[in-house]
Amino acid sequence: MQYIIEVQVDEGISADTALIERAATTVLAAEQVPHGCEIGIRVTTDAELHRLNRDFRGVDAPTDVLSFADDGGASPFVTAPDQPRYLGDIAISYERVLAQAVEYGHSPARELAYLTVHGVLHLLGYDHERSPAEASRMREREEAVMAILGLPRT
Repeated sequence: MQYIIEVQVDEGISADTALIERAATTVLAAEQVPHGCEIGIRVTTDAELHRLNRDFRGVDAPTDVLSFADDGGASPFVTAPDQPRYLGDIAISYERVLAQAVEYGHSPARELAYLTVHGVLHLLGYDHERSPAEASRMREREEAVMAILGLPRT
């Protein structure tokens, strides 16, 4: 069983779903996550990310990417042994993808892949807000995966 990456793109948004799937799969492989894991990724608007950020994090502001990791064993739901392990969901603002690509001087494809990589690493427990050392560790992993994807920082 391979990794299962379910990508949903909101109407009116033209995001490269194959790139998103490849970026997520590359992170899982690079982090040696066992096959049979599932992630849901939604590409949506600034307004929706703002709502999610406010409702789930108590931060009344838009953001570029949010990750909602599965709580693991504390969940009241039971997964059958032959079903994939659900790692969580990611939401990406496509408007932020386009704006940040311009701001950072790289392609929208690189920004979309980067935000996907960033979100998946959060699902795996990386947290750049925990400490400077953890932020550095997460950035190293992000850039290593981006190099594998052929989209290094320029």
